[in-house]
Amino acid sequence: MSIWLMLGLFLVLANLPWIGDRVFFVYALERKSNWLRLFELMVYFFISLGIGIAFEIRFSGDVYTQGWEFFVTVLSLFLVLSVPGVIYRYQWLPMQYKFK
Repeated sequence: MSIWLMLGLFLVLANLPWIGDRVFFVYALERKSNWLRLFELMVYFFISLGIGIAFEIRFSGDVYTQGWEFFVTVLSLFLVLSVPGVIYRYQWLPMQYKFK
């Protein structure tokens, strides 16, 4: 159950930069740049790594050391989880504005 909860949380975190034009849902911008969205995505990635480490400490009591391959794989998974937000932002929204 906890793995599904963690993956669901990562899905939400991966899609937060693409939802609106507020930076970290605090500071409103007229139009958020793509670089700012990518920066926000990387911050959420590191937050998700922290959550993963906290889950590992909670359930096993120790943190297993990982190599760079693990982090590249986790980053790739996080980017794949952000695909629904990217599709929403760059394909679905422009199509909605086009047909209004």
